[in-house]
Parts: sequence; C-alpha cells; structure tokens
Amino acid sequence: MSALLLQDPLSHQKAHSGEDGGSFLLVDEEESLQVRDVSEFLGKLGCGPQHLVKVLCIFGNTGDGKSHTLNETFFGGIEVFRTSPSQDSCTMGVWAAYDPSLSLLILDTEGLLGATDKQNQRLRLLLKILAVSDLVVYRTRAERLHNDMFQFLGNASKAYLRFFTPELKALSNRCGLEVTLSSLGPALIVFHETSRTDVLGHGNKTPGQAEMELQKRFHDLGTPPEAFSSIRYVGVKTIVPPTDISRLQEVVRKQVMDTSSRSSRPLSHVFSALQRLSERFSDDIPEGQIHVTSFFPDEYFTCSLRCLSCRSRCKNRMNHLKDGVPHQADGLCHYAHEYDNKVFICKRCYEEGREVVVVPQTVSSTDNPWTGLAKYAWAGYVLECRVCGIIYRSRQYWYGNRDPDGSIVRQEVRHVWSETDSCSLDKHNAAQRLLDGVNLVIQSVNDYSAGPTNMVTSWLTDRVAPSYWRPNADIKECHGCRRPFEVAERKHHCRACGEGFCHECSRHSMPVPERGWGASPVRVCDKCHSAGTMKGLQVREDDGRSLLPRMVTEVAQNSLDKASSVIQYPLGFVKDVARPSYWVSDQDITSCHGCKKPFSPKMSKHHCRSCGQGFCESCSGCRRPVPSRGWHHPVRVCDACNRKKEDL
Repeated sequence: MSALLLQDPLSHQKAHSGEDGGSFLLVDEEESLQVRDVSEFLGKLGCGPQHLVKVLCIFGNTGDGKSHTLNETFFGGIEVFRTSPSQDSCTMGVWAAYDPSLSLLILDTEGLLGATDKQNQRLRLLLKILAVSDLVVYRTRAERLHNDMFQFLGNASKAYLRFFTPELKALSNRCGLEVTLSSLGPALIVFHETSRTDVLGHGNKTPGQAEMELQKRFHDLGTPPEAFSSIRYVGVKTIVPPTDISRLQEVVRKQVMDTSSRSSRPLSHVFSALQRLSERFSDDIPEGQIHVTSFFPDEYFTCSLRCLSCRSRCKNRMNHLKDGVPHQADGLCHYAHEYDNKVFICKRCYEEGREVVVVPQTVSSTDNPWTGLAKYAWAGYVLECRVCGIIYRSRQYWYGNRDPDGSIVRQEVRHVWSETDSCSLDKHNAAQRLLDGVNLVIQSVNDYSAGPTNMVTSWLTDRVAPSYWRPNADIKECHGCRRPFEVAERKHHCRACGEGFCHECSRHSMPVPERGWGASPVRVCDKCHSAGTMKGLQVREDDGRSLLPRMVTEVAQNSLDKASSVIQYPLGFVKDVARPSYWVSDQDITSCHGCKKPFSPKMSKHHCRSCGQGFCESCSGCRRPVPSRGWHHPVRVCDACNRKKEDL
C-alpha cells in the first residue's frame, strides 16, 4: 500500500479511476441500476473481463467522512469519490470505483442512518449491497461508539440471515462447503476515530481485546452480528490532522488476501448478482420469510478442495476449472511418499519462461525398446525434455555423475488435489517394461519354434503311446465338443477310449484297470467318466505291456510340470510387484474386460497400457504409444482405448 501512495497522483487517477477519472453512479437513490450491461460496467471501471475482484462497501452516518476515507485509503488522497464541506450528504445512491493494487471493487453508499420515511427502500438497498460485498467498513467519527451503530449493524445482520439463509444453505450443500453459515457472510471492519477519548483496547496488550468489547456491546443491546464472518476493530485517535489510516489499510489488505471462505471472482459475476438482486428486491419486502434463488453465484466462494498431501485449501473460486484455472494454494506442499508428489522441471526452459515437467523414464523417445532397455541397464534412467531433448542420464559416466537437482532440473513438490494428480501413478513402469522385454523374447522364440516343436512332440508322443490311442496326426478336432484344435493347443488322450480331447472335455480322472491304469486315477473323457465302467471295451493282450513307455514319459513330464510350477510362483510374484499401480491385479481378473469371456488356465491375460484393465488376445491386439502413462513406444492397448485415441 505504501507503493500505491508513492505513485504519481495524476497518472494513478487516469489509469485506475474509471473512464472519466473518478467513480460512477452504480445504483441511484430510486434503486435503479445505472449500467445497462456487463460491457458498460467493465468500461466504466476500466477493467477487462479477466479481472478478478473482491467487493468492499462502506457505511456510516452522514458527514462522518466515508468518501474521504475511501479516497485516502485506496487512491492516495485523489478525489475519486466526491466529497463536500457542506452539512448535506453529497453521496446519493451507490457509487463505484476500482482499486487495481488490491483488485478491489469499492462501493460508496449514502448515509443510511437516522430517521427516514423510506425504511423499506433503505432495507432493500442495504440487502443488495451486503449480498455482493466481501468486506463491510463501518466508518464512525465520535468520542464514544453510539448505540445507533450497534443497532444498524445488528439489524443488517438480522435482515441478511432472514432473507439469505435458504440461499446460503443451498449453496453450502451444492458446493460441499464444510463451514457454518455465519462464516459465509462478509467480514466487518469498524473504523472508529476519536479526538479526545481513547479508542477501545487502549493500554491493553491482550490481542482481540477491542473486538471482545464490541461483541459484549452487541450482546448487551440484543443485536448479535451473526451474519458477519469476522469483526475487526480499527481505532485511531486524531489530535492533529490528517487521520492515520495505515492500520485500516493493513487490516483491509489482510482481509482481501484471506480466501478461507470467499475468493476473487470475475466482475461479470458481481454485475449479474446485482441484476438478480434488483429484480427480486424491487417492491416492498414482505414481513414473512421468503425463499430466494441464485443471488450468490458459486464463484463468490472459495473452492472446497484440499490438497491430499498437506491439506491446504485451494484459494481459487468455485468452478474455476471451467475457465481453465488450475487449483492453487497459498503455501508450499509437503512431500508424501504415498503420492510421490515431487516433480522435476527443466531448468533451461524455466529460465526462458517455460515450465516443462520432465519425468524419469526407462528409455527416451528416440530409442527403440531393445536399445533403450540396454541403455537403461548400462546408463540408468533418462530425463528427456520435450523442448531440449535428453538432458540427463543417471549413470552417464564411470564416475562423477552429478545430481540433476539444481544443475539440470528444478525440484518442486506439487499439491495433490485428486488421486489422478499423483506423480507416481502413471510413470513408474520401468520394471514392467523390463518384464515386457523378457516376455517378448520368450514369445518370439516360442512362436518361431512352435511349429517344429509341436511336430517333434507329437511324433515322440505317438512313439510311446499305447496301441489303442488315436495318433496325434489324425486328431484334428476334439472328439467330445468337435471344436477344431488350434496350432499350439495341447491334445489330451482319454486313458479309457484312447480318443483325443481338449482340456475342458477331459478334466475328470479315475482308475482304468481294464487298460492297465489301475495304480492311480488317470485322465478320462466326460463320456467314459459318466459310464463309470469299462465293460464292453475291446482290450488287446499287449495293452498292459505297451503302457510302460507311456508311464515313464508321464512321470518325467509330471516332474517337469511341478518344477515349472515352482518357478512360475515366484515369477507371478515378481509380475505383481512390477506392475504399475494403475493396473488391475491378475488375481482380480476373472474375465476379459472387453468381451466378458471368462479366462481359462490356457488363456493369457493381457493388460491394456492405457486403462490398466485385463483383456484377452482378441480384445487387445492394437499397438500405439501411451505417453500419458510413460509408454513412449507402441505398446498393447485395448480396442476401446485405441478408438478413443482415434476419436481425438
């Protein structure tokens, strides 16, 4: 504020006091708005539609110097609001001006106290001004505070709550504001000037003593000021003019910066609220309770979200995201391991006026998956700026690798306003990328060798199979469900009838002594298991002798299967640990998220790198980069996510 007082008065007046160098009449003495629309309103204030403001109004007795106080406090003594040495009031209606240093719309009112035959009109004007104001200054020049001030403020509070309580309740529920209704009202500042007597709290160093004395007077007179969110007393004793307004300036500035319940909003919202109030309160106000609607735009109040990490409240107005304004808080955030809310910003770009966030990655955008993984194993993670390119590798040199913080990047701890803001959710997938690379190698080798391997396996199986088994080369489809076998699908023989079946049609087991399988239960088809007996089978004399090679083969195969399951368990554990946090766990995936087909033991589960859901092979055959999740090379995505990308 001291910088404001040092400005050239004339330039300040021309730049910030409206189009004609002064204030303008906003509401006349007949309660009519004197501005036609928002454009004219902005033009008279000399503001653009992007200006965000709070509103301050002033009340007081005629001749107590309200207009003079505003001029001295906000405009360096320039007569933006007209003053007069005569006994009559020179302010009729409501006049407005704009203070750019505090982004404050200031409303000067006529003297509303004393006897009048237009009590209803006075109440209507009072309600309109209180409804749009964030700060109310009551200016009084008297040796002692008179009862008329307490009566006026008490009645103003009573009227405010009487007519706006339903609206405030609806707004609180709509916006999720976890505050009392009294905290949604304007703040009150009592500016008291004396010349001979001491001000309240004089000589008492107890903080808030003057405010406690004010509250006691309100209580004794039966006029509690419940509608005001806070009450501050500013007392000054003026023996020799001019009046010292420094404390008033300080208190006003603190109240303007306070966004605990109210925040700045566009001037268009202020004007629209005045229009609605003028339409509603244009006739006599009824004695009974009325239900008002939409006098308070949501934007008048502060966003209700709090940072999940440090619990700081957003200081912007409600619905600010609709205007592209992100959440903001006054203080710095605290790092939380749960949200990993530490980010790196390219230092060179920051010094050039850009804010480019860089994230540690396994590979850069210029590396292919294989060379990128090799570089990751050799040189560590990489920091890549979309403007400057690769700016850092964690193990670039044999020794002397410097920390990027401070030299290459700026470290910041960001507020976390929702779970999706967490820095760790999308980016940390190096372990999964490594597993994907290993799986890709295994899959490539398996696919390349699937044909020859299956042919050799079938030939060896036929060599050790009992004579009553149908040869693998002759089995083209399941003998039970008649479904054709896929290339790599395993064929199972029923130990009773010898036909070839799929896994689903031969899941049962029982002894088959008629075929020589009497020691323990063996695999049989559904039909033979239902029959329960092997009577009528054409058993050959050499069946028992021909089982020996097959039995030896099965013992070896079972041993290999058990060893494979022992290896598969820690591999599954590693996969679950390595998966990115947004992936659905394999244990929770029972069916394909796309076609809803249940997964069988032989079906592979694939994760979409975009949404993290589990899909079958046919529903996740697309490949494309997903930079938002840290995948800068083509990776598997589901059909739905691929369509979303194409729509963009």
